[in-house]
Amino acid sequence: MSASTSVQSPSLKQRARRTFLQAGATLFVSLLTHGVARSAQFIAVRVWPAPDYTRITLENDTKLKATHFLIKDPHRLVVDIEGVDLDAQLKSLIAKIDSNDPYIAQVRIAQNRPGVVRLVFDLKDEIHPQVFTLEPVGEYQHRLIFDLYPATARDPIAELLQKKFTPPATEEKKKPSAENKVAREEETPTNLTRMVTIAIDPGHGGEDPGAVGKGGSYEKNVVLSIARRLKAKLEQIPNVRVLLTRDGDYFVPLQVRVQKARKVQADLFVSIHADAFVEPTARGSSVFALSEKGASSTAARWLANKENAADLIGGINIKTKNQHLASVLLDLSTTAQINDSLKLAKSVLFEIGNINKLHRAQVEQAGFAVLKAPDIPSILVETAFISNPEEEAKLTDNAYQDQMADALSNGIRKYLVKNPTLVHRKLT
Repeated sequence: MSASTSVQSPSLKQRARRTFLQAGATLFVSLLTHGVARSAQFIAVRVWPAPDYTRITLENDTKLKATHFLIKDPHRLVVDIEGVDLDAQLKSLIAKIDSNDPYIAQVRIAQNRPGVVRLVFDLKDEIHPQVFTLEPVGEYQHRLIFDLYPATARDPIAELLQKKFTPPATEEKKKPSAENKVAREEETPTNLTRMVTIAIDPGHGGEDPGAVGKGGSYEKNVVLSIARRLKAKLEQIPNVRVLLTRDGDYFVPLQVRVQKARKVQADLFVSIHADAFVEPTARGSSVFALSEKGASSTAARWLANKENAADLIGGINIKTKNQHLASVLLDLSTTAQINDSLKLAKSVLFEIGNINKLHRAQVEQAGFAVLKAPDIPSILVETAFISNPEEEAKLTDNAYQDQMADALSNGIRKYLVKNPTLVHRKLT
């Protein structure tokens, strides 16, 4: 046999195997390429209109890159999102823009080019946008956030400051009996020579639901309802006006809640919550003040850490967070402020104990970020455990919410009666 004929041709079986391997390799490369080029998947689209700003949240399964620019005449915000294709979830944003939104008239969405979706927000006025991403946290995956702030900052307390001061009513010259004097002091604060301002802070809101009960109740909704009831009751007291740090379902950073109270020179700050615990048997109400020397208990420390994480859940733009202010608030928290806070807390705790079991019989203390206004007596009230089915039922009951608001109002009112001069103390 010659050399030229000594090499045999591949058998049919060998050719078939080679073809199979080539096809497999081609399929693998195709799948790999497809995986790399796969568009991000939108999980949810949420819109949070608020007086201070409107937030749009695009939740997705991977971190997105977005660029944006503004156009005038008329005012528009243009956002290009890379690595995505237009889908039904993203299109749903169009219908979620409410006609009453304070800043957005409408939004238009289109596939600008392969792998890039363009959003055009038609605006009602000039805005200053913040566009940023948030890493996965809690129940959320990656989030792309658009916060639309007005170019001219709205003054949220303008309406509050318009409330006129009503001088104390002139007493009749008839000398009151001791019994009538005590009764009158219990009914209304005396010796208030100027308007007293109280900041009521409904915890959580917007992207941050707070604790969620077994029945599906959100802490953010329960505490807002109680806060609104409390506001109405406090405003029935002569020469008292009330600021709500939020009066809707939107996110307010912890630092901004404190800033709002300080801006109106609030005399008192009351933050309202309805917490959850890992065990559904946990129950009862608690009242907290700030601590200079660490938490008064392990549970108080755990709760403070949990509440202080609200900014991570709600989502703040870390590039704009004022770290300096945060440190100043911590450094300037005074012993006098804490002492006044403890007096207010004890007064409120006593009243709450008349309508609900107390989780702790004494006022607790811990490093709550929201209580760090250096010149405002500040307390945090855990109205009940929303994770306890029985207490969740109470918290969602109108009658109980009204009872809780009454108890809070009575505690605040009695503090004002016993400490009429303390509400005027300011940082110098």
